[in-house]
Amino acid sequence: MLPTMQLPLSSTEHTPTLNACVIPHALRHGAIHGALGSRGVGESMILIAPHNPIPLLKEVEAREETFQVKYLQEGPKDWHIQFTRTA
Repeated sequence: MLPTMQLPLSSTEHTPTLNACVIPHALRHGAIHGALGSRGVGESMILIAPHNPIPLLKEVEAREETFQVKYLQEGPKDWHIQFTRTA
């Protein structure tokens, strides 16, 4: 049996939160895209990142789905970003 990795997903006021800081770097973007893919139109998630994730934001812009991006906290230690699926 293959080992499984449990994503560090929690819920804040019914908005799931993904803490990317504890996901191994090689898996991080894939895990975030998987979590974004689970959101329906109008649903949000909060990402906690160890830096301003500009490369990831460019990847999100290239997705078929669209997301509103709102910075909730900008450093200095963590960045908290809310993604809300709009289409």
